[in-house]
Amino acid sequence: MGPEKTTRSLPVPPSLIQFINEGSKFIVAGHKEPDGDCIGSQLALCSFLRRLGKKAAACSAGPFKRTEVLPYAGSFNAAPGRDELSGARVIVTDCSELERTGDLLPFLEGLPLAIIDHHATGKMAGEAGYLDIHAPSVTFMITKLIEAFGGTPSREEAELLFFGLCTDTGFFRHTGEGEAETFSLAAKLIEAGASPKKTFLAMNGNRSLDSRILMGLVLARTSAHYGGKLLVSTEAYEDTRRFGLEGRDSDTLYQLLQSVKGVECIMIVRQESPGRCTVGLRSRDAVDVSRIAGKYGGGGHKNAAGLSMDGVISDLLPLLIAEFKEPLCL
Repeated sequence: MGPEKTTRSLPVPPSLIQFINEGSKFIVAGHKEPDGDCIGSQLALCSFLRRLGKKAAACSAGPFKRTEVLPYAGSFNAAPGRDELSGARVIVTDCSELERTGDLLPFLEGLPLAIIDHHATGKMAGEAGYLDIHAPSVTFMITKLIEAFGGTPSREEAELLFFGLCTDTGFFRHTGEGEAETFSLAAKLIEAGASPKKTFLAMNGNRSLDSRILMGLVLARTSAHYGGKLLVSTEAYEDTRRFGLEGRDSDTLYQLLQSVKGVECIMIVRQESPGRCTVGLRSRDAVDVSRIAGKYGGGGHKNAAGLSMDGVISDLLPLLIAEFKEPLCL
């Protein structure tokens, strides 16, 4: 047997602790179209900052497309107010580029900035940066930040942090060998009050019948490429108009397709508007899909990434499918 593979996360940079200590007012922002990790990291960080005696406002440009994040939409401001901006510092979670905050960008530019991100395409920016590509989620990093201040998560914070951790690990489906640290932290959050059962139901329950019908349509359109190593499907603009955003259940769709024998990568292309598409990419391990997404201005992780680009499905599919030829046909 070979040596045990261990992936260790990075410690919290002293510069980030100093950035927080020196501020009294914070705007905590995340990327547009937030997922559970973005939502959980923003709200938990705001809660902890307030416990430190700071003022903190969670801001998101939305939209809150995913069923599991909709209950949190009311906890965010679409934009910071004048009083919130005056003398504020900005902490951006789950992305490292201000442009990805969408409509928040004009409000955040020029303010003191710290970044907390774990994406492989992340970049150090601002006065303080906490970038750790080995961290399974940004909520994992926020938990370590709380501990670096000598604290422990409150029950509400633990629930938010566990929600984000489960979102980005696919409820631990993507956790590999040598990643025991992920479960150690999960145990701490459960001890602090997080409920795996409650979190699982929040992530996978309360789905509409339309979401099952839409999933059937997308599955029926799936085509195999490169000897079945790549599975590709599409969601038409008419589907979005018929079923709405709440009809989507991407995580379950990816799970079903990843169960196909021999598959290495999955690509779902959605026509979000008549002239623009979003692309979701998933990989087992053979291909770093964040590299493909990054080529078109997107980003993400080795095994999960996405991008948005102008065009229509029929024109974009051949271009995107060709991106997988080299990594899958070596």
